[in-house]
This record gives sequence, C-alpha cells and structure tokens, in this order.
Amino acid sequence: MEYKELEKIAKECGFTHTAPLAVTTMQMKQEVRDMCAQNTCGQYGKNWCCPPGCGDLEVCQQTVNQCKDGILVQTVGELEDEMDGEGMMEAQEEHSKHFLAMVDRLHELGVPMLPLGAGTCTRCKVCTYPDAPCRFPEKKISSMEAYGMLVLQVCKENHLEYYYGPNAIAYTGCFLLK
Repeated sequence: MEYKELEKIAKECGFTHTAPLAVTTMQMKQEVRDMCAQNTCGQYGKNWCCPPGCGDLEVCQQTVNQCKDGILVQTVGELEDEMDGEGMMEAQEEHSKHFLAMVDRLHELGVPMLPLGAGTCTRCKVCTYPDAPCRFPEKKISSMEAYGMLVLQVCKENHLEYYYGPNAIAYTGCFLLK
C-alpha cells in the first residue's frame, strides 16, 4: 500500500497529522525500556504488549526490521493550560479511537502490518499476562515506547512535529507495513 493511500485512511479515521515513516529511523533504546521499568503507568509486567511481555529489545528490533516503511499518525488535542489532565485524557481517548479504527480498516483491507500505538493495549479489560497466552494475538497493540523507541526522535527523523505549544498535547503511533 502506498503512503498516499495510508494517509487518506488516516485522515478518514480522524488523525490530525501524518508523515511517511522510514523503518531505518526506528532505534530501540535501553533507556526507554528503563523508563518503562519504573512502572509509572502501572502496566510493566502486567500486559503482553508491555515489557517484558512484548519481548526484549532484540526481539522488538527484529520484528520492526521485518517491516517495510509505514506511516506516523498523530492526534493533537487542545488544552486549557499545561495542567489540564482532563483535556489530556480526552485527547488520549480520541487518539485511541482513531488508532483502533485504522487498525480495523487496514485489517479489513488485508494489509499486513505492525501497529504501534501510544500506551498499553486495551483490547481486554484484564490481560492474561503472564498466566495464559494472549486472547487476541492478531489484534494486540504494543506502544512505540514498549518497543524501546523515543517517540520524539522518531518524529524528528521523519519530519513530524512533536511539540505544538504549551496548550496542546500530541499522541503519536505508527503503522509499519509487512
């Protein structure tokens, strides 16, 4: 699938911004994984799509290397001020809605892909990790951070803004084509 087709689908799904994504710009970094291990989000070791469930950095790099180029997608939300937690959550929910819509659309079109979102997989209310296999392995979604990517760097190297000012927040994900 060509970038222009992906861009059209992304816009139809509601994303604010898109950019072509070169797989060669995606580096898995231990320092990002170390941030995950601090468990600020509460999902470390509790989800198949977060570390360590999503695999070590070598496995993540190998998975990404099997992909062709793809598309970066963003949802930018407006905030009342820099401390607008409610606005941040609303923007995150919108991004998740847009992201899942695009995942479903690309699945319907039979596009083989690796979707990497923002935040942990939320397909199931309670993840089976580590006691049982993932219920929906073909639908699970890791985040770019879980794979060890510094999202700011990936955006910069692919010519997509990351910071839109103090009264805005951007949530970023990507779709890599296999």
